[in-house]
Parts: sequence; structure tokens; C-alpha cells
Amino acid sequence: MFGGENSFIGGGGYFLSGEPGVYGLAEYPEGLPTSVFFLFQAAFAGTAATIVSGAVAERIEFVAFLLFSFLLTAIAYPITGHWVWAADVGWLNQMGFLDFAGSTVVHSVGGWAALMGAAILGPRISKYAEDGSPRAIPGHNMSIATLGCLILWIGWFGFNPGSQLAADEAVPYIAVTTNLAAAAGGITATITSWVKDGKPDLSMVINGILAGLVGITAGCNGVSYWEAITIGAIAGVIVVFSVAFFDRIKIDDPVGATSVHLVCGIWGTLATGIFVDGGNIGVQLVGILSIGGFTVLLSTIFWLGIKATVGMRVHAEQEITGLDISEHGMEAYSGFLKEAGPMTMGGSESVSTSEVASHY
Repeated sequence: MFGGENSFIGGGGYFLSGEPGVYGLAEYPEGLPTSVFFLFQAAFAGTAATIVSGAVAERIEFVAFLLFSFLLTAIAYPITGHWVWAADVGWLNQMGFLDFAGSTVVHSVGGWAALMGAAILGPRISKYAEDGSPRAIPGHNMSIATLGCLILWIGWFGFNPGSQLAADEAVPYIAVTTNLAAAAGGITATITSWVKDGKPDLSMVINGILAGLVGITAGCNGVSYWEAITIGAIAGVIVVFSVAFFDRIKIDDPVGATSVHLVCGIWGTLATGIFVDGGNIGVQLVGILSIGGFTVLLSTIFWLGIKATVGMRVHAEQEITGLDISEHGMEAYSGFLKEAGPMTMGGSESVSTSEVASHY
């Protein structure tokens, strides 16, 4: 991801073997220790992979996900990251593409990979009725989902302010813009889902907060407080309609990861071109399309290769029983499931044999 003179791919400094300059760092103590920088960047790479997990949940083989995570973080992610974050070397960096903490480099890359995975994997059994209309498959515990959202919100104060790579006056400013966008996204997603569906949907409140966080990530260091609110508020509206859109085109994304990370990552990257001084919306669009196209190409190759070799999707019986049992040999919620019983999901609606067969 870093080092080298090639504008397409980095070189040198593998496994912390390079001098600080390879990673764009000053010598310690003026700059970060190389080990700290590596840990920070590893967390970003891991984030891109975990985005994918939400979109392929409940029907992917564990080995298949591990293999894809390795391929994404070892090949696709560092190449596109080099284009943007290898200072004075990466070709998008030289064009003036702006993405301070990764709306595109991290979130959209994970979102594109998730989109291709969900499309190739296919929807969960019973997700769509015979007439094509989507069925809700409720999560087991919305309290845990809400706690996860709050943990992510706190974690974003490492994600965005940490990207300053220094303890200076910019850090608290970035923290405030980040917080404002998250709050605005949560508020507008609440209102939008309330107006659209007649009730304030907690899952949309959660996704609205995350949408605001993803949206502000690219420009959190260069926007005003009111601009941060605007970016987050628009992201909160977008995510509600994006979730419905992917449902309509039969892309089954159990947690809305594609809507939150891909769609709102694109919005945040474009917003940086609009609001940040020195931003250019044309250059931002070039970066979005080039990184998106490259990630889609490699992700499709990776997914299809995995599908053709080790396999990608669990069997129908394993999916109905639950991947906690079939893939990990234990109950995620002890005592919650005693037996598979009739093939029912999403309430009392039964799943026909033809529905199961249609997936295989």
C-alpha cells in the first residue's frame, strides 16, 4: 500500500521492514512509530473486510468468508489505498483526490466487495415471496444491535481523528464534525423512516447514525460544523431509500451494509469535493469510479474463484438450522433453538420446497 515509485502499486517496507519515510512518516518522535502506523492501517484494512460480513451473513460458508477477507485485504484494498494515500506517488493522490479517513478507500471498497458477494451468493431462503416482494427477517436482538452501533460510534473517534496521525488541535475539531454528522444522520433517518413507513424504525435509526459517520469520514478535517451536519443529514435520508432500493432489486443485505458503506461512502466522497477547500467534484468522481470499477472486477474474480473451488454457500438444511450450529458447532443463543422443525422463517410464513430448491 505504501512505498515505491509506482503510481499503481506500492513496494518496499513489507512486514515493518522499511524506514519511516517509506510510509510517509517522519522519524520518531516527530512522527508515529512504524509499529503504531501499521496497527492503525491494519485496523482500516480489517474494517473493509468486516463490512462484507454483514451483507453475506446467514448463508455463507465460514471458510469462504475467511478466504475472501484474505484476498481483499492482501490484494485489492492495498492497491486502491495506494492510489489515494501514498503521498506524492499514488495517481489519484497526485490528481488531488481527497479522502481523509476513508469514505471511499475503506467504506466504499468494503461496500463494493459486499455488493458483489451478496449478488453472487443470492438471497437467504424465504427472503423473497413467490411474487418477488421482500419479507422481513427480523434480527434476534435489537438491543445488541443498538449497542453495536454505539460501540462503532465511539470507535469512529479513533477512526477519523486518528487519521490526523498526530496529537494536535485538529483532533478535537475532527471529533466534533464526526459527532455532528452521526447525530444528524440518526435524526434524519428517524424522521424519514417515520414518514415513509408510519413508524420510527430502530434499524433505520442505527443505520442513519452509521450513514452519517461514513459520509463525514472523507471530509471530516476540512468542513465546517454546519457542513458536517448537512453531510450527515443527507446521508441519513439516503440510507433509508437505499435499503429499500436494494430490496427491490433482490440484493439481500441483512444489515444494510451496502447502503451504509457503499452508497453513503460515495455521497461523502462527493460531498468532500463540494464542501472542502481545494476539492474538485470531477476528480472525486474519477476516484469513485476507478476504485469502484477495480474493486468490483477483483471482487467478482475472488468470489467466483472461491465458489468454483471450496464452495461459497451452505446447504439449505444448514441455513435453516443456523450457521452457529452448522459452521461453528454451538448455539449462539443457548436454548433458543431446540430443533430445526418445519422450515419457517420470518414469522409464521412457511417456506416451500420449491423456494429452497430455487437457491441451489
